[in-house]
Amino acid sequence: MTKALVLRTAVAPYPHVQAARSGAIASPLLRLEVEDVPNITRAFRRMVRTLDFDLCEIALTTLAQAIAYGKPVIGLPVVVMRGFHHGALVCPTGSALRGPADLRGKRIGVRAYSQTTGVWLRGILRDDYGVDHRDITWVTEEDAHVAEYSDPPNVQRIGAGQNLTAMLLGGEIDAGIALAGLDATQVRPVIADPETAAAEWYRRTGAYPVNHVLCLKTSLVQQHGWLPEELFRLFIASRVSAAEKSAEARWASIVGSDPLPYGLGANHAAIALCLAYAAEQGLVPRVYAPEEVFVV
Repeated sequence: MTKALVLRTAVAPYPHVQAARSGAIASPLLRLEVEDVPNITRAFRRMVRTLDFDLCEIALTTLAQAIAYGKPVIGLPVVVMRGFHHGALVCPTGSALRGPADLRGKRIGVRAYSQTTGVWLRGILRDDYGVDHRDITWVTEEDAHVAEYSDPPNVQRIGAGQNLTAMLLGGEIDAGIALAGLDATQVRPVIADPETAAAEWYRRTGAYPVNHVLCLKTSLVQQHGWLPEELFRLFIASRVSAAEKSAEARWASIVGSDPLPYGLGANHAAIALCLAYAAEQGLVPRVYAPEEVFVV
C-alpha cells in the first residue's frame, strides 16, 4: 500500500476547515500535519520567506506578490476567509469626516499596505468615490510578507511603541482599516450604511471579496498531479460536515444560499478584480489572470 503523503500545514481553525484540520475528514492519499499558528498572518510570512509549509493559508495579495517575485508556490481555489469590507474603514465617532470624499489628504492606518482588506477598500474608494490612493498617507505597522516588495512613497511606518488603534482614538490618524481592539461606541464607518453599500456594490460588480485562500508548494503539484484535486475534495467534504456556521454566513442576505463558495469558477470575478486592484496600487507589476495564480 502506498504511504500517504504528509503535508506540513498551517490554516486557522475555521469551522469549515476544522474536520480536515483535525483528521475527522481524511484522505487515504495524504495526511495534514497541522502546526497551530495563533496569528495566522505569521504563517503567510513564513510561507513566502522560508517555505516552512507544504500547504498554507495565505492572503490573496500575498499570493499574487509571491507569484510576481518568483516564489515556488501556487494557489488552491479554496477560499477560507472572505467578506465585504465597506464597514472596515472607520473613523472616531466625533470625526469631522462626512464621507469617503473627505479622505483626500488624510492619514489612514492599516496593518500593512499590502493587507488584502486595504487593497479592496482602496479599489472601492477609487472606483465608487473618486478617491485616489495616492492622495492619502497610509500609516502602517509592518512591511509586506514578501520581503522583496517595497512600499510606495506615501506609506509611513509607525515607530516602536506606537499603536494604530491608539493613534486613531488620539487623533494622530484620521481613519483606520480593520484595526483591532476598537469598541463599537468609539468609532463609526466612513462609508454610510456599509452593508447596503456592499450589497449594491456586489450587484454591480458580481465580486464577493476573497481574502484568504490556500496555497501549495509548486514542487508538490509537479510531483503529485492528483494532489490539488484531492485537497479540493477534502476541503469540500470538511465544509459540508461543519457543525458550526462560518463567519461568512452573515453575508447570505447579499450573496445567496452559499456564502462560502469554493473553486476558481465561482470566485473568478472577485479574484480577477482583486488582482487588478493590486496592480493598479503598485503591489504587483502587472494584472495577473486568476489562472496564473491558481492551479487549474
